[in-house]
Amino acid sequence: MAEPKGAVTRVRVGGRTMRLTSLEKVMYPATETTKGEILSYYARAGETVLAHLAGRPVTRVRFPHGVESASFFEKNLPSGAPSWLSRVQVEDVTYPLVEDMAQLTYLVNLNSIELHVPQWRVDEEGTRLHPDRLVIDLDPGRPAGLHECARVALLLRERLGGLGLDLYPVTSGSKGMQLYAALGGDLTSDQVRDLAQQLAQEMTKKHPDLVLWKMTKTLRPGKVFLDWSQNVAAKTTVCPYSMRGRDDPWVAAPRTWDEVAAGAEDPEALVQLGIADVLERLDESGDLLEPLLR
Repeated sequence: MAEPKGAVTRVRVGGRTMRLTSLEKVMYPATETTKGEILSYYARAGETVLAHLAGRPVTRVRFPHGVESASFFEKNLPSGAPSWLSRVQVEDVTYPLVEDMAQLTYLVNLNSIELHVPQWRVDEEGTRLHPDRLVIDLDPGRPAGLHECARVALLLRERLGGLGLDLYPVTSGSKGMQLYAALGGDLTSDQVRDLAQQLAQEMTKKHPDLVLWKMTKTLRPGKVFLDWSQNVAAKTTVCPYSMRGRDDPWVAAPRTWDEVAAGAEDPEALVQLGIADVLERLDESGDLLEPLLR
C-alpha cells in the first residue's frame, strides 16, 4: 500500500520499504506516460522480466528527464546503491545482478527505462559462462521496416531450422527485431559470433537485395542489416520485455511466428507493441519465450 509523502511515495516491495520519487513526472511526452506508469509496468511484468535478467549482468540506459532529453548507458553499479543490490565484477566493471522485485524497482526508480544484457550468464561464483543463446539482430535501413525484417526472419527460421535450431522472434521496441535460439553452452562467444557472421554472409549472398552483413551506410537503405556482432562477449542486447526509450512507450516484445508471417505478407500487419499490449499478452498467453529459459 503506497503512502504519498510530497514528491516521495513509500512502498513495500519484496519485504523492503522503498522510496519512489517523482511518480507524476512525464517521461514520454508524446503519450504523457509518467514515471509511475513505467514502474507499474515493471511491477506487473516483473516476474517475467526477472526470468530473462537472471544471472546476467545488467547494463541500463537511464533517461533522467524523459525520453526527449539526454540519456546515458550505465554499466557500473549506480552511485549509492544499497548493499542488498546484488552485483558481480566482470573484468574492471561491477555490474548489478537483478534477482528480485526490490532490486528491479530500485533501478527503474533511477529512470533506468532500458535494460540490456549479454548472451551469457555468470555462475554462483561470478564466473562468466559460455553463451546459452544465439541472437540475430535485424536492423532495417529506411525505408525498410518490420515488413522487411519479417521476410528475413522467415528465411532465417527455415535456414536454422534445418540445423535443428528453433528461433524465437522479438520485435525490438525500436526499429527492428531480434531472433533468439537456445544454445547448449559448449561454444565460446567467439565461436558463436563467427557462426552468426558466416550466416549473415551467406544470407547476404543469397538475398543481396534484402540482406546486408556489413554496416555500410551507403548500402543500407531498404535493406536489413544482420547484426551478428551482438554475440560478441562484450556486447549487450535489449532484454526481452524491457521498455524502450523511444517516442512511444514501446517494449521489446516476443511475437508468434504467425504474426511474423502476417508481417511478411502485409507491410501494415506487424507493428511495435506498447506496455498495455504486452501486459495483455502476458495475461492471455504467458511468456512466449519461456522455452528459451529451460
